[in-house]
Amino acid sequence: MAGKWYFEYLAPQLVQAARLRQVLYSGHTAYQQVEVLDTVPFGRLLVLDGKTQSAEADEFVYHESLVHPAMVTHPGPQRVLIAGGGEGATLREVLAHRTVRQAVMVDLDREVVDICQRYLPNHHQGAFEDPRVQLHYQDASAFVAEHSGAFDVVVLDLSDPTEGGPAYLLYTQEFYSLVQAHTAPGGLVVTQAGPCGPINYEDVFTTIHRTMSAVFPSVFPYRVYMPSFGTSWGFVIGSLDHNPLGLTAPEIDQRLEKRGVRTLRHYDGLTHHGLFALPKYIRQGIAREERLITRDHPVFAF
Repeated sequence: MAGKWYFEYLAPQLVQAARLRQVLYSGHTAYQQVEVLDTVPFGRLLVLDGKTQSAEADEFVYHESLVHPAMVTHPGPQRVLIAGGGEGATLREVLAHRTVRQAVMVDLDREVVDICQRYLPNHHQGAFEDPRVQLHYQDASAFVAEHSGAFDVVVLDLSDPTEGGPAYLLYTQEFYSLVQAHTAPGGLVVTQAGPCGPINYEDVFTTIHRTMSAVFPSVFPYRVYMPSFGTSWGFVIGSLDHNPLGLTAPEIDQRLEKRGVRTLRHYDGLTHHGLFALPKYIRQGIAREERLITRDHPVFAF
């Protein structure tokens, strides 16, 4: 940060800058550095360890894209697990489906959740107060290992797998196998999968896809452009049965309407199919990727 600008490195030789109004919060938790910044172009930003996690101006694009493709593909999701997602926006989108009877959110860093509840009300919009919510503060891997139930949909809204960061072991084959074992028949697992633009899609996106493919019978990659991240952003769905491309746009819209999901600004049936239409160079990168992320051989994002 310099003067009244916020600078963020997107790559070793690439910086994005945003005009800064004020620093609303800056401090350290037991796990990471946390900042909440108010910027001119993006509104309020949540920044963890120097990386933007979410921005007020376009968070709806990210969270609707993360949550709804998997949720709408499942014919009737009732129990949903969210790992990460401290801002509460992922929880907000999951709860929009009135089929959901229980939403279990697990976040390692209680302080981040508390900070987000105070400074990012437009993100969570009161989702933490919903009686369907169970909130746990612990490592997601430990929680899943100790949990005896199964989930219809699992949403992995984790910070990037940075070296020394709190989440990199949650992108491994071992963790995905653990999650798969706690996914109900016909269930789906979706993870954020890092930057997915022309200069960075092979950093972690293609190898996360490769690792998910080693665990789930069917895997579906997709992406959306995120201005606040300065690049397109990738996601991967692992499915035990259902195909997110098996529904027509009108069928998706009908499911959303039937479930009472009526406040979406980005996602609908037409957008759904556009998300999965990856360009040729990314499809080729996925085809040639051989790296597998394991505890002994992690892959780190910048």
